[in-house]
Amino acid sequence: MSYPLTRVLALLELLQTHPGLTGAQLADRLGTDVRTVRRYASRLRELGIPVESDRGRFGGYRLARGYRMPPLMLTNEEALVVMLGLLAGERLGMSTTAPAGAGALAKLERVLPDSLRAPLAAMRNTLSFTANTVLAQAPEAGVLLTLAQACHSGHTVGLRYRSWHQEHTERDVDPYGVVFHSGCWYLVGHDHLRDSLRTFRIDRIASATPSAATFTTPDDFDPVTHLTASLARTPAPWQVEVLIEGPIEDIARRLPRTIATLTTTPIGVLMRAQAAQLDSVARLLASLEWPFTVHSPDQLRQSLKDLAQRLTAAAERPAEGTPK
Repeated sequence: MSYPLTRVLALLELLQTHPGLTGAQLADRLGTDVRTVRRYASRLRELGIPVESDRGRFGGYRLARGYRMPPLMLTNEEALVVMLGLLAGERLGMSTTAPAGAGALAKLERVLPDSLRAPLAAMRNTLSFTANTVLAQAPEAGVLLTLAQACHSGHTVGLRYRSWHQEHTERDVDPYGVVFHSGCWYLVGHDHLRDSLRTFRIDRIASATPSAATFTTPDDFDPVTHLTASLARTPAPWQVEVLIEGPIEDIARRLPRTIATLTTTPIGVLMRAQAAQLDSVARLLASLEWPFTVHSPDQLRQSLKDLAQRLTAAAERPAEGTPK
């Protein structure tokens, strides 16, 4: 028996986008009758596509849960969005593995018609970014998905974790949120082992196992705010305190939360930071447009003087002639 291919594919698309439509509803959208819809559904099953249907006059049709279905049917705009998302994720270091991103792009290109494949390939080959590619620390995809699901459902997870100094521990954590920052994935949550709020690098998590125990995330908790504040407090050789005479909103836009904490005072904004090198702090302060006063350490004053001398010398250096 012959089946109009376009209508069979149209039924397939309807099952993707509107699961649960009744036979009468599908017939109305396809411009046919209920008996023909049943034949189309049978044809899809013969092709290996698991179409399920509920019995009864008002029974609906749907694809079996979890079925990964070819062919991929995207509009031009949808295909462009998917491709740009893959490229941007790779540039930002968000991909869990490089082969996965490349494989997804290759599959996308294989199933697209020639009329769409060519312009998308042109976009991929000509697209440039102003930001440099981030060298990311990729977590295991299964771990990342488990943590995301546990955050959403409010279930405690058991972690096998390796710290930065290679200490291996097992602990239960109430996961409050997953955050991507500067090439790294982080988990923020309540650590039962330490009985405190902690931040974990997800690429150091060997396994994550959800448990039956549940939790409730504190009201108004912001994982991004906690992460950036904790990164700013990461121990470093120099503890810096500088009073900046400017509006905190403008200062906050110039000083990333991951490198400094800002506190409003009656006479200005107090910046506290941990620094590995004072020269970098001096350059950062010199880039600001507001007066500031160094509270500590005193060595930062010398770094500022050294920077000022280098800038003065550069400003006074005579030109050796106009290049031809």
